[in-house]
Amino acid sequence: MSLATPIIQPITEVVSLKDRTYDALKSAITTMNIYASDEELRLDERQLSNDLGVSRTPIREAIARLEQEGLVRIAPRRGVFVIRKPKHEILQMITVWAALESMAARLITQNASDEDIASLRALFASDKGPQGEANIDEYSAKNIAFHQAILGMSNCPLLLDMADNLFIHMRAIRAKTISENDRASRSIIDHMNIIEALEKRDTELAERLARQHTLDLAAHVKQNVHYLD
Repeated sequence: MSLATPIIQPITEVVSLKDRTYDALKSAITTMNIYASDEELRLDERQLSNDLGVSRTPIREAIARLEQEGLVRIAPRRGVFVIRKPKHEILQMITVWAALESMAARLITQNASDEDIASLRALFASDKGPQGEANIDEYSAKNIAFHQAILGMSNCPLLLDMADNLFIHMRAIRAKTISENDRASRSIIDHMNIIEALEKRDTELAERLARQHTLDLAAHVKQNVHYLD
């Protein structure tokens, strides 16, 4: 199955059908690796209707909401397509994410429990460092889970809301670039340094390390990612 193919699960309960359809479709789009290839990512209403087990009316309502959120575009007589961002917009998104995640790190040092912070280390408990292509997909998933956990642990709902519509692009660009230029090995070192700063409740260091880690991604994209130009 292509990495850019959404995994759709049928909806079995008719409770808030419109919202459930929207949630299911957004979740599927969010898990797509939208930068895995250059092919257009077209959503077929009929196929979505079959996959979700609902009529096309709630599908269309969900697509309209996703278009308002900037996740899809509706091309008359052509269909519905998941939006990819050009390189200059990706760089802006990474910069904003760096600001949000660094603030989340600051909040964690001030408010999170020791148990919550320890859970970050547990994410990588079985890792001795990502070594080669054999486990790069597993590490990529842990990498994304780490950044989600940092934001969630901030206990700041507005911060999470602001990050939500960036996530599909941040997740995909992290997944696409993690295997490039030995980024995985450097990433695990960065993560351990961030966790140590959080454990020590060193607010300034945790904030700085979290910000720099994401800005390093921006530097990599700017210098090496030409397929988004």
